[in-house]
Amino acid sequence: MSEVEIPEPDRIEGAPHPRQTARLIGQEAAEAAFLDAWSSGRLHHGWLITGPRGVGKATLAWKIARFLLATPPQEGGLFAPAPPETLDIAESHPVARHVAALTEPRLFLLRRAWDEKKEKLPDVISVDETRRLKSFFALSAADGGHRVAIVDSVDEMNPSAANALLKLLEEPPPRVTLLLISHQPARLLPTIRSRCRELRLAPLGPADLSDALTQAGGAVAPEDRVALAELAGGSVGEAFRMTNTGGLDIYARLVGLMATLPRLDRPRALALAETGAGRGAEPVFELIVTLIDLFLARLARAGTLGQLPPEAAPGEGEVIARLAPDWAAARGWADLAQHLGLRARRGKAVNLDPAALLMDMVLKIDEAANALSRRS
Repeated sequence: MSEVEIPEPDRIEGAPHPRQTARLIGQEAAEAAFLDAWSSGRLHHGWLITGPRGVGKATLAWKIARFLLATPPQEGGLFAPAPPETLDIAESHPVARHVAALTEPRLFLLRRAWDEKKEKLPDVISVDETRRLKSFFALSAADGGHRVAIVDSVDEMNPSAANALLKLLEEPPPRVTLLLISHQPARLLPTIRSRCRELRLAPLGPADLSDALTQAGGAVAPEDRVALAELAGGSVGEAFRMTNTGGLDIYARLVGLMATLPRLDRPRALALAETGAGRGAEPVFELIVTLIDLFLARLARAGTLGQLPPEAAPGEGEVIARLAPDWAAARGWADLAQHLGLRARRGKAVNLDPAALLMDMVLKIDEAANALSRRS
């Protein structure tokens, strides 16, 4: 397989890689926190960049890397230049061009490496790849300047690789910064977390999400901004997947189907289930399971809080209010949400019929709605 065909594990299919993303949207607080640490001379050697998937963690890591490699250290003194006010580096800067092309010698990217024998990406970052990072740090920078390593993501390291990384964090070489991207920091070794300063990124609001999606090559109508932000959880990556697979339309169909409960419209249910079946429909199957999980979670949350969320589909508020009128109903939906999607995914993994699995999910929801109607 030629180099151009090798998939990048840290890239959403159809979207530009984070190193090629021109602007980080909606994460000004995290940018300011890093810049303040750099300007005050308190630059930590290890940074843990956390937050939900798709909110810009990798984009921030690459932006920081360009800044550190292109910005000379502050010398101080009366005639020293004013400290930079942003992390932005001109696209025409040599460092920016080298980083975009992955030819910058002072930058190391640690991610899952392509397995040429099996012609696929492994599930984890191996200890051998991490040892390459150690070798990189063992070499002195040619110009004596800063060196940067990006780990995307540290969650994917196997135990041996994580322990090897820990040793580097415990005894870091001088003028080195490690940028560790993590979607689930609670699952990391506590010793890794304790040796890093955390930059936590927040989910994006509707306007920022729409702007970031447009920058990534997607598009969203102004009237769909709130719905997409609700369904994508403020994640640009999830929003990109939603728009590419018709997520808003499918969710509207799902809500319309749920409006027929507790007298389920079975023909409509079967039509929705068959949407996720057939050759090449695996992404749609996963999307429908995700949306059903999300709908159940929205039911449970609304019933618990006694407050309806912003509508992600026409008529959703009325459906949620009827199906989750109180805390007791919310608890039932929460219990169902804990295992329904997992059951469908396990069935898909052993090659059970996708349409039958989706139909089973809908029928279980119908049973719960009938039990709720009898109680009331």
